[in-house]
Amino acid sequence: MRATTSSTRRRGRPRKIAGPDDILAAALRVFAATGYSRARLEDVAREAGISKAALYLYFDGKQAIFEALVRSAVVPNVERLEALVAGWQGNSADLLRNLIQAIGRLVIESELSAFPKLIVAEAANFPDLAQFYRTQVIERVLGVLASIVSRGVASGEFRPADPALSARLVIAPLLFSTLWKTCFVRDDEPRFDPAPLLSLHVETLIRGLA
Repeated sequence: MRATTSSTRRRGRPRKIAGPDDILAAALRVFAATGYSRARLEDVAREAGISKAALYLYFDGKQAIFEALVRSAVVPNVERLEALVAGWQGNSADLLRNLIQAIGRLVIESELSAFPKLIVAEAANFPDLAQFYRTQVIERVLGVLASIVSRGVASGEFRPADPALSARLVIAPLLFSTLWKTCFVRDDEPRFDPAPLLSLHVETLIRGLA
């Protein structure tokens, strides 16, 4: 009797064909590991378990993959933040607390933490990517944060403050924490926990705006 091997057991089972979502997930892993400039389409295809030719059925190049990745993985989260602000019925301080915690979970604790590092590292060599990310993500997030400050000033919760400048102050520690996690944490250090920093940041910020 012939021994049954793993290869013979798999015969007759149709192999799952990687689709666009699988390719994008693979691309995020490759970009996070090697950076955008060093990543090759061959690497993305191999990570997705397909041929390079099959990859071209869905995307015509690396920039198209990056832009699709931003639209599918990042932009929906921005839209959720916008919806949170639009539907908020409470005070502006609590809204700011909720939004900072939500942004912190996305840009520090999730796999999306790869994006700030990628953009900072590649902006000089790929300005089109940086501008794309700015218009699709950064400007919208800053706009949401500025609207909260404006809301608080209008209601008398916050002292008069420039909403655009305040939005940048809100986001700066979050970006720094992301870069710290992805670039500077050593293997011999405890796991980076952003929660205490986020709590301190938001309470300091709200006291400064009050």
